[in-house]
Amino acid sequence: MEVMIPRVYDLSPSLPSGSGAVCNAFVTTLPTSPQLSQAAAGRETVNGLPLNALDEPPSAILRTDGSSDSGHPFDKREIWCRQGWKAARDLSTTFPDHLVNVEEIRHALEQTCSPDELVEVMSSWRGKISFRLMNTILSNEKDWMRALALHDWMLEKGNYRPSRFGYNITIRNVLREKKWVMAEGLYKEMLIRKVSPDKYTFATLISQFGKAGKLMEAFAWLEKMDLAGITPDLVTFSTLIDLAGKHGNFSKAMALFYRMKSDGIQPDLIVYNSMINFFGKAKLFKEARCLFSEMKSYGINPDTVSYSTLINAYAEAEKYQEAEKVFLTMRAQECRIDHTTCNMMINIYGKLELTKEAEHLFWSMDELGVTRNVVTYNTLMNVYGLAGMKGKAMHIFRILQTSNIEPNIITYNTIISILGQAFEFEAATKLLLKMQQKGIEPNAITYSTLLSSYGKAGKFEKAVVLFQNLRSAGFQMDQILYQTMIVVYEHAGLVGHSRRLLEELKRSKLVSRSAAINILARAGKVEEASRLFNKAYKDEEMLDISVFKSMIIVYHNNERAKHAVDMYERMKQRGYLPDSEACEYLLSAYAKLKLLPAAKRLYEDLQLAGCVFNDGVHLKMLSIYGDANKLHDAEQLFDHLCQHSVISNHDLLEAMGKIYEKSNRLEDASKLFKSARMKVPQ
Repeated sequence: MEVMIPRVYDLSPSLPSGSGAVCNAFVTTLPTSPQLSQAAAGRETVNGLPLNALDEPPSAILRTDGSSDSGHPFDKREIWCRQGWKAARDLSTTFPDHLVNVEEIRHALEQTCSPDELVEVMSSWRGKISFRLMNTILSNEKDWMRALALHDWMLEKGNYRPSRFGYNITIRNVLREKKWVMAEGLYKEMLIRKVSPDKYTFATLISQFGKAGKLMEAFAWLEKMDLAGITPDLVTFSTLIDLAGKHGNFSKAMALFYRMKSDGIQPDLIVYNSMINFFGKAKLFKEARCLFSEMKSYGINPDTVSYSTLINAYAEAEKYQEAEKVFLTMRAQECRIDHTTCNMMINIYGKLELTKEAEHLFWSMDELGVTRNVVTYNTLMNVYGLAGMKGKAMHIFRILQTSNIEPNIITYNTIISILGQAFEFEAATKLLLKMQQKGIEPNAITYSTLLSSYGKAGKFEKAVVLFQNLRSAGFQMDQILYQTMIVVYEHAGLVGHSRRLLEELKRSKLVSRSAAINILARAGKVEEASRLFNKAYKDEEMLDISVFKSMIIVYHNNERAKHAVDMYERMKQRGYLPDSEACEYLLSAYAKLKLLPAAKRLYEDLQLAGCVFNDGVHLKMLSIYGDANKLHDAEQLFDHLCQHSVISNHDLLEAMGKIYEKSNRLEDASKLFKSARMKVPQ
């Protein structure tokens, strides 16, 4: 007895508007067969994908449910899998490719608005088009629904054998339209048809899910790729590393980078530059610097992006002198300097209170062959503002206004800030009106700058009036304005107003839950942050990695060590790895709970996963051993760190010396302290 298994999935529209055809459920009978005669596999490619034809047919077709609200002619289709149906032979009576009018077929397909019409068009070509040319036609079909229907026709009516190439093209097309469930259904169909996915299949899935910000799903496809025994290539690793880093999951990016190298895949300049950026953002500057030597050893010369990225990382960490050293090295290496580099260095010289150096670089940009842009002018004005040189800032502003460069919102915000610092509120208000007359609308930073200036000048009433006026006018409030006004209220001693604003922030739909949780946690509002986090987590809302880190820190700082380690478990469930700062807090939490084995497991497991720690994490683990009187474990870790030159000798010797001192091994402690004094701290 035949068993009919219904499967329904929805498709969303993408055909040109104006097609008025209406299609009912598209019912087909798909074959199941244990085997199909094999054909020789070619090495040809179409659109960059290999055209492999060695795949076997299905034993059943299963497609998962998608979703659509489109009402497109191809929107709903029922697929019936008739068990025991024998597949027919591939048709062999084909025309030579050069005799087939591909343009005629393409034009005819463009006119189709339903599966039935497509079947009718292709029926006249049944058995006349070679497998290779048919896949070329499929790859050139831009409409994802028509391509999907055409691929189904090939397998169901045209009797073409299933192939990786056909599935890869179809999966690529549905992913471009963000049909995630449909793509997964096609992948499952491949497996059922005994068509083995290849690296292009997984690379497409990983890339498209990653570009859409679906971090967990992208890494789930990587796991499937590993299970299939397929090693990711350079492009796939590069995509995943970039994805992890952009989501702030720097530990994951590092783990992927080291796995990539252990798999024998040589990183290229783009990957190295990404890793310099991620190491820098994770404040692992030693590791970032080491990449320069590693690059050169492989014949890859660091470029402008490499040096600028490291300069920016140091600047963000307020290590301005180190940033200047990198810039000087860059010039010594005769590496090309661009306006981004110059803008960063002007800002850094300002932070170092080296106003003359900032001025010199600004005016010497012509000699360097670098064109000044609006960011350059804005940066120098800000440098003058930080130095209290309002007159010079206004002079640069006037030069900018007479140049061919148009001031932007940041220009006006910078000058308004400088005027606010000088308590020239009338001039700031006039400039605000002037920018509006020029068609530049003030943003949240503009008003936040004014609010902050009013607060610093003690003009709390003006700040309150401005804030209330913004709300009454329906201005788009954001976390910047909320944070600024909360600070103003606190400085004014209006604690009740500050708390009410925090409550409003929690309920506000104008600020994302992630942003609200971070604000509350960083303000030390543990109860409020906890309640909001639990609701967001229960609702399965997408929370970025910074939220978990903020919650770990606020729990630790409020003597809730158990909550901190529980937060780490939740963090792992979302596929996140903690950075060095979060690790220090977690190790401390485990120590407070007297869970030394758990602390050791965290420390070791994260390193096995490829995480790179800063010196603080290693020293924290060493001190935990010392505090627990685990002298043997402390000595083992000390020897390991010394042997591998993991951290600064000075800091390491001092830390171990204190442990010996606490254990009453004064002679050993004295030796280490003496050695530490001979070492120069890094």
